[in-house]
Amino acid sequence: MSQGSSQRPHRVAVIVDEGTNPFEVGVATELFGLPRPELGLPGPLYEVVLCGPAPRIRMNHGFCTLTGVPGLDAVDGADTLVVPGRPDNVVPRVPAVLDAIRRAHARGTRIVSFCTGTFALAEAGLLDGRRAATHWRWADSFRRLHPKVLLEPDVLFVDEGDVLTAAGSAAALDLGLYIWRRDQGAEIANHVSRRLVFAAHRDGGQRQFVERPVPDVRDESLGPLLAWAQERLGEPLTVADLAAHARVSPATLHRRFRAQLGTTPLAWLTAERVALACRLIERGEERLDVVADRSGLGTAANLRARLRRATGLSPSAYRRRFGGGGGEALVP
Repeated sequence: MSQGSSQRPHRVAVIVDEGTNPFEVGVATELFGLPRPELGLPGPLYEVVLCGPAPRIRMNHGFCTLTGVPGLDAVDGADTLVVPGRPDNVVPRVPAVLDAIRRAHARGTRIVSFCTGTFALAEAGLLDGRRAATHWRWADSFRRLHPKVLLEPDVLFVDEGDVLTAAGSAAALDLGLYIWRRDQGAEIANHVSRRLVFAAHRDGGQRQFVERPVPDVRDESLGPLLAWAQERLGEPLTVADLAAHARVSPATLHRRFRAQLGTTPLAWLTAERVALACRLIERGEERLDVVADRSGLGTAANLRARLRRATGLSPSAYRRRFGGGGGEALVP
């Protein structure tokens, strides 16, 4: 789904309905609707249109009212449809919204929900027998209303191919950046994340919430350790090496990673190495053994396995899709 200079922008429609949360709408427009001159590309990669069942939409708790909202027929021209959340999840969506979601899915549009937008997708019948994520606070309610859906209550987001669902509001940013990586490659996605001042890559399988969002003790912050490790990904770093640099035991390091990042040291290290491998491929490196060595993945076989697990693509397919697409101009 990567867009070249001769292709039209990828069209993203965002459904706004009575009571929709403004934050998730803002996330969608921030991610996919803003000009990005820093990418140095000849045109936009995405374009966004808001649409709804009425031209005047009152947002959550009356924080604001949108006027002049295009009709739901805008969904028919979209490549991706985003359905944000709203707090009154037990109240059925209006039939026109559900029909628009079903119609888009039937024609092959990629469907994305943010936060409790998952309820709308389930109500439209898109999730029966499939995995999905939603905000942990609404997990029990979701299970009661939609018992046929395979809810994963602790993860940030779930990718089921044509349907992707994010958990809480901030996880919408994680899923949005994941979509950027899948569509445009790791290099461009990293530029987008830097503009957002947001973590470039949190795996969907990470926990929705951590035990201690802000460390109680300043010197327990993982920030310095992460920065140190990111500069040495090509070295044979192990979890024991990380623990030694942090001057803690591996068990303590594991607890801190779980508490502060919601993942394990090994999973974080592997994800960082895969992301580096992706950037090297995008920048034109064709020798798999060199990519594997410089990213710390060791062997071409391990690179192939890790890259396919993370992106669904082999190294050669990833190169065809993202290599040579202006990456040289994006090297910091």
